[in-house]
Amino acid sequence: MAGRKPIAHASQTRAWRWIAFTGAALLVLVSVHMVANHFVVQTTGGLRTYGQVLDYIANPLIFAIESVFLVVVTMHAMLGIRSVLLDLGFGERGRLRIDRVLVALGTITVGYGFFLLVTLASKA
Repeated sequence: MAGRKPIAHASQTRAWRWIAFTGAALLVLVSVHMVANHFVVQTTGGLRTYGQVLDYIANPLIFAIESVFLVVVTMHAMLGIRSVLLDLGFGERGRLRIDRVLVALGTITVGYGFFLLVTLASKA
C-alpha cells in the first residue's frame, strides 16, 4: 500500500538507540580527551611528550576513561558502518553476515587498543 511506512524491527530500534547513546557519550568523552591531552599540557603546541603520555596513562582513572573512550568510539563506528551497509538493501542473510563481520572487526579493534593502552601503562 502506498503511504504506509515500513515497521522498524526491534533490532533496528535497538541499534538506533545504541548509536544515539554512544554518540552522546562520545561528546562527553572526546571533550574530556581533548582538554586533558591538548589544553592542559605544559609544553608548547598542546602535545604531550612520550614521557608525559606514559605518566598520564599510568593514572588508573585516566586509563579507565581512555578505555571507555576506546570501547564507545569503536561501538559507535561499527554501528554507523552497519547502518550504512544495511541501507544498501542486503537481505536477512546479508545482515547476519554484516553483523558477524562487524562484531569481529570491533572486537579486534578493541583488543588491539587495549593491548596498546596496557603496553603504554606498563612502561610508566
